[in-house]
Amino acid sequence: MIPSHLIGAFSALALLAGTPAYAASASPPEARPAPEARPAPAPQRPEDFFAGLPKGGDLHNHLSGAVSTEFLIELAAGDGLCITTDTTTALPPPCGPGTRPAADAVTDGAFRGQVIRAWSMQDFPADGNGHDHFFATFGKFGEVTWRHPGRMLAEVANTAARQNQFYLETMISPASDRARTLADRVGYDADLDRMHDELLAGGGLDAVVRQARADADATDAEFKAAAHCDTPRPDRACSLPYRWISQVARLGSPERVFTQMALGMRLAERDPRFVAVNLVQPEDGEVALRDYRLHMRMLNYLKTQYPKAHITLHAGELVPGLVKPEDLTFHIREAAQTGRAERIGHGVSVLHEDRWESLMRYMAEHRIAVEVPFHSNEQILRVSGDAHPFATYRRHGVPVVLATDDPGVSRIEITDEYRRAAEMYGLGYPELRDLARASLEHSFLPGRGLWNRNLRAGYKPTGPCAGERQGNDRPGDRCAGFLARDLKARVEWRQEAAFHRFEATRAGSDRPA
Repeated sequence: MIPSHLIGAFSALALLAGTPAYAASASPPEARPAPEARPAPAPQRPEDFFAGLPKGGDLHNHLSGAVSTEFLIELAAGDGLCITTDTTTALPPPCGPGTRPAADAVTDGAFRGQVIRAWSMQDFPADGNGHDHFFATFGKFGEVTWRHPGRMLAEVANTAARQNQFYLETMISPASDRARTLADRVGYDADLDRMHDELLAGGGLDAVVRQARADADATDAEFKAAAHCDTPRPDRACSLPYRWISQVARLGSPERVFTQMALGMRLAERDPRFVAVNLVQPEDGEVALRDYRLHMRMLNYLKTQYPKAHITLHAGELVPGLVKPEDLTFHIREAAQTGRAERIGHGVSVLHEDRWESLMRYMAEHRIAVEVPFHSNEQILRVSGDAHPFATYRRHGVPVVLATDDPGVSRIEITDEYRRAAEMYGLGYPELRDLARASLEHSFLPGRGLWNRNLRAGYKPTGPCAGERQGNDRPGDRCAGFLARDLKARVEWRQEAAFHRFEATRAGSDRPA
């Protein structure tokens, strides 16, 4: 049901709505009837509001954790994997004592339920240790996820497209075995400049980059086959632009962490499919806490070597009791100022930071966005509602984007995050629309985009398309030329077209009497 505060927003939708039309997009749209042949939209049920709402892009998404558990079971069964009966962990064949074929989880309902509960947050008790269970799932299904990244991407991208999203940035660990081997061979040197030179010596790091790019080629090919992209009836995933963010395992040794960072940033400057690096694994882990400032210094140094590479960081995924009080006071500031993060993932502990208001001013001034996945914050940290800093960030002008994190583990979709934003914080349609716009504006897509840089004044078009109705299917020559050159603007334009269609559809059925 649409919250009551949203209903009133539709009196304005009748004035805002334009002719439904498709915009210039990163990929050719599927065939559609001509405008004059398109039937009038049928009235939508109130519960369709959040499903139909255009929802920008997902900027905080871990590919292995985004895949539905049911699809992981399907993959495991297809590969003949085994699952232990005590810890419910996937293993390679043959299936010996204490294991069952993963195929049993397809045919045996009770076993299937056991696997789903072990590999996700399904039915997890409210008073249980959600933090430990959530992070433990990755080790349980890890054997499944490295085998078919393209098929997993197709499933995740199709879900995003069905949820009316227009872009995906998803995290993977590129060429992780090769990177680990290189790191162990080179070893750690506290002189980061010298260590970087050692990684480059003899073409060592570039060999790992080549492997990562070859792996990405194979993943792209598998994705296109799984999504039927080169057939007359391609899946919706085929028109969804996506980019990779390179994961860095923050619980590793310093030489492995630095090598993964260097690999990810070198990739981001040499292959447009890779855009950024991010640190993953529990922020409260012993090594993560011990080496936190070191990791930020590593990123600071590498940014001087790879200035075009983007950085987005998990920071502030903490609460009192999970770590010592002093560990709550600096992580987000260090990520933003030393680690040079352009986006912050989670940022839950911000009100415990030293001088948190000045930190928020800094983030607002530097347009450092916070990626907010409500459900995983609640499942891992038990933080939601008024205890969550979502509203505080917004009041201080810090950009906020909604994200899913690990929707397969959380058993949610991006629609659930938008619904929660509306119901929990009283947001109306204009606010939800701006959250969707923010997720594209703060993406790492190349280009300047459609909007003014000072978003405190609201989203106002600037540049060659400023005089155009946003989302118009026939932009003027100057705007059309700009869209052809600017991928970010092109994706944003496509979303604006979707907003016009959405508003036109809703205005007739939901306008207050």
